[in-house]
Amino acid sequence: MLDGFPQTLRSTAALLRAGLIGPDEAEALAELEQLYAVAVPPAFQALIEAPYDPIARQVVPHADELITAPHEIGDPTADAAHSPLPGLVHRYPDRVLIKPLLICPLYCRFCFRREQVGPDGGLLSEAQLAPVLDYIRARPAIREVILTGGDPLMLSPRRLAGLLSALDAIPHVDQTRIHTRVPVADPDRVHGVLAALRTDKPLYMAVHANHAREFSPAAAGALRALAAAGVVLLGQSVLLRGVNDSVTALEALFRAMLRHRMKPYYLHQLDPAPGTARFHVPQAEGLALVAALRGRLTGLGIPAYVREQQGGAGKLPVTP
Repeated sequence: MLDGFPQTLRSTAALLRAGLIGPDEAEALAELEQLYAVAVPPAFQALIEAPYDPIARQVVPHADELITAPHEIGDPTADAAHSPLPGLVHRYPDRVLIKPLLICPLYCRFCFRREQVGPDGGLLSEAQLAPVLDYIRARPAIREVILTGGDPLMLSPRRLAGLLSALDAIPHVDQTRIHTRVPVADPDRVHGVLAALRTDKPLYMAVHANHAREFSPAAAGALRALAAAGVVLLGQSVLLRGVNDSVTALEALFRAMLRHRMKPYYLHQLDPAPGTARFHVPQAEGLALVAALRGRLTGLGIPAYVREQQGGAGKLPVTP
């Protein structure tokens, strides 16, 4: 909260004024700011109880992001190798990803695309989007289109409605899926795009949330509105050190999803993007956490624990 008016915090100086970082951190974080975008929206600021608590840790930069661990690589999901056109990723025979823009309501410090995303990033023009749609129309094997980014709900209602309508009109596309942080990061925005989300075919929305406290009253209202509009809600999370790396935290997170009409879908092993080692939880520990949930949480509440295969071969279930 700056000068009594809620604003998105977008700089080291703003984070310092808000008390989310200390003066001793400012110099290193000013350097980091040149590499990766910063944004902490008002809805997330309101959830922070202390610097680097489980909410702040996700979005407030840290000097350790300047350190690249030996196991970390750029483009850990190998999107570039599977991108036949700008903004399009075709990794699996039956589905494609479209990245219509690279803008987010907040910038997660563990994001595997964080060197690409930013407030000025990657909006596909109509001329760029046209060949992407033609590519999908020409390939009947494509049955699902996933809108990601960036965050597709940051599109204007007009652009979002136009894109969904174009996909709806492709006979062999059975359903569309949207991956988003907006319902928990900027819940008020949801109400402005509801009309754009009305489609003739099934529309699924994978909402990214990592901690039970992200389900604020405003987020609950946004999720109710989405469900009432016919959107099928899924939950996806990343296993993160210091955020949700305990049985108690994961159980609370997945119970919160179920309460808000959301099926926990994926629990992701952290992608090894540069500068994210402070969030890393070893797979063996993750397996033990998921195993401990069984018997204390309904099967409806237990997501698939998955990781990305090297070389962009796609997701693989993490099993003993």
